[in-house]
Amino acid sequence: MVALSPPIPAALTDGHGRRIDYLRLSVTDRCDLRCRYCMAEDMQFLPKSAVLSIEEMADLAERFVARGVRRIRLTGGEPLVRRGIDTLATRIGALIGRGLDELTLTTNAMRLSEHAEMLAASGVRRINVSLDTLDPAAFRHITRVGTLETALDGIAAARRAGLAVKINMVALARLNEDQLLPMLDWCAANGCDLTLIETMPLGEIAEDRSDHYMPLHQFVAPLRTQRALYPIDRRTGGPARYFAIEDSPVTLGLITPLSDNFCASCNRIRLTVEGRIYMCLGQDDHVDLRIALRERGDVNGLIDRALAGKPRAHDFRIERKSQPAVARHMSATGG
Repeated sequence: MVALSPPIPAALTDGHGRRIDYLRLSVTDRCDLRCRYCMAEDMQFLPKSAVLSIEEMADLAERFVARGVRRIRLTGGEPLVRRGIDTLATRIGALIGRGLDELTLTTNAMRLSEHAEMLAASGVRRINVSLDTLDPAAFRHITRVGTLETALDGIAAARRAGLAVKINMVALARLNEDQLLPMLDWCAANGCDLTLIETMPLGEIAEDRSDHYMPLHQFVAPLRTQRALYPIDRRTGGPARYFAIEDSPVTLGLITPLSDNFCASCNRIRLTVEGRIYMCLGQDDHVDLRIALRERGDVNGLIDRALAGKPRAHDFRIERKSQPAVARHMSATGG
């Protein structure tokens, strides 16, 4: 008798017909910074027993690639604080060319100097670095505990290792609204592209987010008075719209979750370090894969249930003294 091969699970498509081919995999909820717009100063993190092991995360990554995921981004928290990150990056990187097109990572660069060579060796070719200012005092204020020099050293190490670096800069009224032009000049001099992001109402923080929310059209206004911006047809798997800048080698990306909703083209699914799929960054509904994974349950069935429940769009709003859209912080979901 000829043994029958197990059926291949269907490709990932949500209830609105959107093809899902991009997994954002959070490897930890912990971070070595406490950025004011992202985290409370005194955070409560998950106990070790509640998080997936490196082996479990690699197993789930392989399952998602088998279902048609073509890009995986490692996120956190800060992914480079996770013990075993080298093992995970190497194992997922081995899938490149075997269903996976690309493995990337988002980092605050505090530990990038020590990990840049490892990332390049694992198959990572480009990374995103969160960097909101080039002013050392403002950097310390925004991050509460960070040192700008450490971040810049990490970026330099990544460039030496052959990694392409894109800077992610959150637009923050009264904190860095005068920093766009210096950041663009620095990116041009250091071979980096730049993406600007509106702050999002996720998790309780000490300050009122409305005090620092700034729509990107306003943040970019000083640049438009000096140089023309030209839309370009570039896709990297995420929600950014890209522009060429007159007389600059820098490609500028804009991510506008509040002022210009981008959900119609959503191709992403987020898996937290607890093993939960959150169907939307701005919603609390989730499906938990951890128990099924550990007890050999129907993981693919749960993934299909999550996709069927994926909403058409988030409902982000930032108003004076408003509550966050969801109680969990970005670090608990995966940036």
